[in-house]
Amino acid sequence: MKFVIQRVREASVTVDGEVLGRIGHGLLVLVGVADSDDKKIADKMIDKMTKLRIFDDAEGKTNLSSSDVNGAFLIISQFTLYADCRKGNRPSFTKAGKPELANELYEYVISEVSKKGFQTEHGAFGADMKVSLLNDGPFTIVLDSEEIV
Repeated sequence: MKFVIQRVREASVTVDGEVLGRIGHGLLVLVGVADSDDKKIADKMIDKMTKLRIFDDAEGKTNLSSSDVNGAFLIISQFTLYADCRKGNRPSFTKAGKPELANELYEYVISEVSKKGFQTEHGAFGADMKVSLLNDGPFTIVLDSEEIV
């Protein structure tokens, strides 16, 4: 499982001209799922993500977590995080999880982050989404389950 986490001042996702999710200060999270992923891996990724101390304290140091700053989450499915570009110029996506599993785990991530008490918005799995954001920093973190599980 891979999460690309961007600290944002605001972010939104639109499908067919309709805004599905919008947040202010918080994290935009792109979620990629592999076939080897499961809820146990998702739980570890969610725990790490929600506890990341990547918000500035009063002295400008990144010492605060999402819960410390009442940060919101906008969670977007992104199978292209598993693009393999080693051969040729057309990426292969064979390492991305099958749609049924990927959607199940994507919905699970949304649900579990919400259960932790965070404002949680999301896109639509498999849809052609337009994502808009004002990156704060910029500050971007990549979490890969192969490195933290």
